[in-house]
Amino acid sequence: MAEALRVGIAGLGTVGASVVRMLQNKASELTRQCGRQIAPVAVSARDRTRDRGIDLGNAQWFDDPVALARSSEIEVFVELIGGEDGIALDSVRAALEAGRHVVTANKALLSKHGVALAAIAEKKGVLLNYEAAVAGGIPVIKTMREALAGNHVSRVFGIMNGTCNYILTRMEAEGLSFEDCLKDAQRLGYAEADPTFDIEGHDTAHKLSILTSLAFGCRISADDIYMEGISNITQADIRAAAELGYRIKLLGVAQKTDSGIEQRVHPTMVPVSSVIAQVHGVTNAVAIETDMLGELLLSGPGAGGDATASAVIGDIADIAKSRPGFQHGPVFGWPAKELAPYKRARMRAHAGGYFIRLTVHDRTGVFAAIARRMADNDISLESIVQHGDPSEEAHKTVILVTHETMEASVRKAVEGITRDGHLTTKPQVIRIERAA
Repeated sequence: MAEALRVGIAGLGTVGASVVRMLQNKASELTRQCGRQIAPVAVSARDRTRDRGIDLGNAQWFDDPVALARSSEIEVFVELIGGEDGIALDSVRAALEAGRHVVTANKALLSKHGVALAAIAEKKGVLLNYEAAVAGGIPVIKTMREALAGNHVSRVFGIMNGTCNYILTRMEAEGLSFEDCLKDAQRLGYAEADPTFDIEGHDTAHKLSILTSLAFGCRISADDIYMEGISNITQADIRAAAELGYRIKLLGVAQKTDSGIEQRVHPTMVPVSSVIAQVHGVTNAVAIETDMLGELLLSGPGAGGDATASAVIGDIADIAKSRPGFQHGPVFGWPAKELAPYKRARMRAHAGGYFIRLTVHDRTGVFAAIARRMADNDISLESIVQHGDPSEEAHKTVILVTHETMEASVRKAVEGITRDGHLTTKPQVIRIERAA
């Protein structure tokens, strides 16, 4: 049997501690599967005295993660520190330049520096594995990087943030407000004290940018993503969606068009009958549309110590199974130097139309004015419905559902209605997406 694979782990938070625990508890199974033992021989974390509920045995302790990354005592450096810059970047770069394989769960790091780090890994002939960076325990990276070889991917989309999906699920199931659901998510540990990164779509955007690179062979462009969060979703939107046969989900969507690549993160109405509409709570799901395989949907736990640690262990096991002299595949499916520049697509006709909710003054001529603004922008309406609350005599809610149209046209029409002075509150515009 080959010698043990020597692993160094930087970051012993929830995920790091779970990785150490799994490596110990599953040692015999991993040895049988990989043909060699996987040994955590070194660790690094801020606090040596903290009780993490794990036995570090004889593992060497490094106060400096960069020193651990460069150590000749390890063959694999596992980065679980987090953050797009600073010590996480320094340590990963140091490990790759020293010829160490790297496993990371750091989506922010990869979305900003992934292509540069991939170039180093490929030059040094080492692996940079990152399954845990996107959708937790779901093996979407391995699927896209390896299992779909030969397939042409046209679109990838999905639910990639468990916090948002949990909030939207509770809002629909229990009739709670966004604010109440967020507070409960924070109490249960599903949302941070400052939840902005999750609820405003940044977390999903980082993950989507990585999948976009894998899908279309382009450089990562996390700063070129249209992004909306879920903080403006109300019970009025949830109820209207249900009446129309839809469910609201925060989706990340990337697709290739004639004019370039479109990346967007936003609340979306999906048909209740679709598979992705049945993904509830903190669960994640990613759909991949291909020419040969058709549509593939992967679903499972998207966060949490064990789910993320499982993906990290899978990446380490892949390295343990590789043999000296084996030519590793490129980090993002294409060699880093051959990744195409990202070209942002023009605004296009959005398949499936738009849901528009307007709260308007209850006065003569409002309906006609709204219809005129839609017609002036060549927007065809599938339906227009008025909702009234007897307790609110001064205003009414108007729900519009459009046929397929242009994003720019919808925005221009809504801006015109706003300028006309008919609205009492900010308008709500939600895309309707064909879904798996």
